[in-house]
Amino acid sequence: MKPSSSTLARENAASLYLQIASLLHEEINRGVYDPSGKLPSEAALCQRFSVSRVTVRLALDKLTEENVVERKQGKGTFVAGKQLRHGLDTLRSFHESLVIQGLKPEMRILSRHIVHTPDNVRNSLGVNMERSLLLERLHVVDGEPIALGRSYLPVEVETLSWEQTEQQPTYAILESLTGLRVVRADIGISAQAADKPLADSLKITVGMPLLVMRRLSYLSNEDCCDHSVFYIRPQHYEFVMSSYFKPVLK
Repeated sequence: MKPSSSTLARENAASLYLQIASLLHEEINRGVYDPSGKLPSEAALCQRFSVSRVTVRLALDKLTEENVVERKQGKGTFVAGKQLRHGLDTLRSFHESLVIQGLKPEMRILSRHIVHTPDNVRNSLGVNMERSLLLERLHVVDGEPIALGRSYLPVEVETLSWEQTEQQPTYAILESLTGLRVVRADIGISAQAADKPLADSLKITVGMPLLVMRRLSYLSNEDCCDHSVFYIRPQHYEFVMSSYFKPVLK
């Protein structure tokens, strides 16, 4: 969607910021600033409306007071309560689900090392997989941590460089190594309180509730190739899916 082409009534200079606030609010309601929720910079708004930076700041201050937007130091102004959405009815990696919303997420490796596969994970990945690669990555959007992912992957992933495992989504990594596509995943959603390591990584307080997504992914040959758990800050994140009525056959 495009911003409104409405012009400002300039007879009363004191009301200019109110008009700008009203126009921006209307555009927010129309979804103009989807999918990232980030508004134009103050400089861009000054140019658009041909007003001073003071007038623009007064308009943004009014929207902030009304909880319509939130201003993040050094990052800009964003629609308040903007929800990142993860569709459960289409198979995508966590990283890809953010990219398709027009965002520019980062993945930062916290740790990457070979471990003895825990029994509960081994039962999923296969009894012969005594060792696996534990990959921990922090998912970041606009400099803010969104989720921490812990993935147990085949040890062959260790042959990839640090940069490759930091920049490529898990499913792309697995396809490049095996030549097979990930075709299905079993996903469970729950919640838990953040312990200190999670709180430190996600920059939240200990005990804060987190969404937890557990995922088992399978290749086209039916081999389980990925056992992942994502710990997600829930303030601006939601899982969605479409459901259809299916009549019960009698």
